[in-house]
Amino acid sequence: MSKILVVGGSLGGLLAANLLRSQGHEVDILERVSGSLEGRGAGIVPHPVLIKALKMVGVEIDHNLGIQVDHRVTLDKNGGLIADMELPQLFTSWGKLYHLLKENFPAKHYHSGKNVVSFEQSQEAVSVHCEDGTSYNAELLIASDGLRSAIRHIIAPQIKPEYTGYVAWRGVCEESALSQHMRDTLFNYFGFGLPEGEQMLGYPVAGNNNNLQVGQRRYNFVWYRQAPENTILKDLLTDADGIFHPQGISPVQVNWRHIAAVREAAKKNLAPQFAEVLEKTGMVFFQPIYDVFSEQVAFERVALMGDASFVARPHVGMGVSKAAEDALSILSNITQYGATAKAFEQYQQERLIPGQRVIARARYLGKYMTAQGQAELKNNHIGIAQRVMRETAVDIADIIMSDELIPENI
Repeated sequence: MSKILVVGGSLGGLLAANLLRSQGHEVDILERVSGSLEGRGAGIVPHPVLIKALKMVGVEIDHNLGIQVDHRVTLDKNGGLIADMELPQLFTSWGKLYHLLKENFPAKHYHSGKNVVSFEQSQEAVSVHCEDGTSYNAELLIASDGLRSAIRHIIAPQIKPEYTGYVAWRGVCEESALSQHMRDTLFNYFGFGLPEGEQMLGYPVAGNNNNLQVGQRRYNFVWYRQAPENTILKDLLTDADGIFHPQGISPVQVNWRHIAAVREAAKKNLAPQFAEVLEKTGMVFFQPIYDVFSEQVAFERVALMGDASFVARPHVGMGVSKAAEDALSILSNITQYGATAKAFEQYQQERLIPGQRVIARARYLGKYMTAQGQAELKNNHIGIAQRVMRETAVDIADIIMSDELIPENI
């Protein structure tokens, strides 16, 4: 069988590596971060393609995977119900999937602290060189190293993240800390809030050590807020010591004044139930929202997948599931064509247009944040609330694979 390198040891890289290894290939993962990535990420909606990939690598799918949520609700500023909808879904956590996939992969082939600085390829192989002086050789190289992919920066520097104009404030709150009123009216739902120019959503996820028992779970929230790049975003990316972090600021470095301000804003703009979650969450942090749009994802013996190839705004809830689709396509084409450039050429044929359509879909869902979206909301509050609930974080496999897809409708 073939020798394959995967750069990036997060969920996408682990999915690809486990799938390839399940078919007998020798796979090594090179992860930039030293130590475990456990604790990163929060809630995930596992769409059918992700479940399929997990089953293929031998991960047991049972009731312990996550929390079943059957209804969605939208609350007004006073905490009252604007609209509700039945839409059963399973919600799991990033940490749960990371643990399952990491445990399924041999530790000796998972290399932490490997910051890739260069690579070269020939007609037969690829050589990767790391900052610590180590080098690795393989027949193929798969880049699954995220938004600011080192591999993409080297081989396709023209593909750059584009800031969308808003950020996502995030966090998880312990169920035990929340009031009975919040638990009765919001905790067990996929909840939405639609203040002007913003969007709040939240849902239950497993607690510490993936605990699913009532009272031991957590509530995961994501609050999208406008943040112009040269003013508010620049301020947010500056820590309490005045140091600017242009490539992103870690959760522990976010200025406490910004956290205090966003908690106060929650009291003014959101339903009391959501404001309570913000107030009682120990670590509140934010992520700038970017688009990454690629015109090419295969470069002879090097391929981009997951967030290294496309990054869609989180409204689609497709990040990990799209990575699973990419990984399954890579596996299928390597199985058919071997560890060759032809396999990656065919992978691009299969995944380039769907990736571009996911971006288009995410931009459409982000339209709510614009002035046009706000005007529509004022004219049809209930209708827009129902549309947002109906279209956010749902399986769109049929939409993005359709040759009859009309851009105006996505």
